[in-house]
Amino acid sequence: MSSLSLAVRDASTMLRRNLLHARRYPSLTLNLLLTPIVLLLLFVYVFGDVMSAGIGHGGADRSAYIAYLVPGILLMTIGATPAGTAVSVSMDMAEGIIARFRTMAIHRGSVLIGHVVGSVLQSIRSVVLVGAVAVAVGFRSTDATVLEWLAAFGLLVLFAVALTWIAVGMGLISPNAEAASNNALPLIILPFISSAFVPVDAMPGWFQPIAEYQPFTPAIETLRGLLLGSEIGDNGWIAIVWCLGLTVLGYFWSTSLFKRDPK
Repeated sequence: MSSLSLAVRDASTMLRRNLLHARRYPSLTLNLLLTPIVLLLLFVYVFGDVMSAGIGHGGADRSAYIAYLVPGILLMTIGATPAGTAVSVSMDMAEGIIARFRTMAIHRGSVLIGHVVGSVLQSIRSVVLVGAVAVAVGFRSTDATVLEWLAAFGLLVLFAVALTWIAVGMGLISPNAEAASNNALPLIILPFISSAFVPVDAMPGWFQPIAEYQPFTPAIETLRGLLLGSEIGDNGWIAIVWCLGLTVLGYFWSTSLFKRDPK
């Protein structure tokens, strides 16, 4: 077999391993999935009318706020799933299985690739489940074309890949699962200080740069534009630059940490 075939085979084996772990220990995945669903239901049924009136839709119209809210919730779901990956990587390092893999005749990068691909698949599955709940509570995207739906799906996958590589690095530098969970906390917090719930221009002036100059806001605005037909402007290429930059940074950071000899 060629080196590429061996790498693909080993990565597939590691992917199956991570998917089996996720199936056998569903509590972590379930907890991360419940957060965006609970927030979606909370903001729709408790704050929906008030929030819709507050962001300037001409009155209390819950359906208008649902349309505004759902793209942000979908990106929040993407941000929450890699936190579980950081914990999983840290547990592998702490339990010694990575040290065992180092002694075996397997492609070194397959371990990390298995984690990344498994996390991305879980992110997409979570997005589908959250999206189904969003449709059930009234979200509709009737004006989006097939190409816009494909572009929206591609953006979600690209964003998931970028955050997952960052999360893998966070897991590798963490001495235990608790530290990994704390290190990955920014991935969960950043959506709350983005345009997920209210427009950036509705925030206090001193706070607007914090919400604007971060990866979630341009990605959310791009997803809104694709699904709802709103103005995308520069957000599209800014979101892509963020995704590519974080992917490259996370990949080289993670692989450099993984290649270090264990102490």
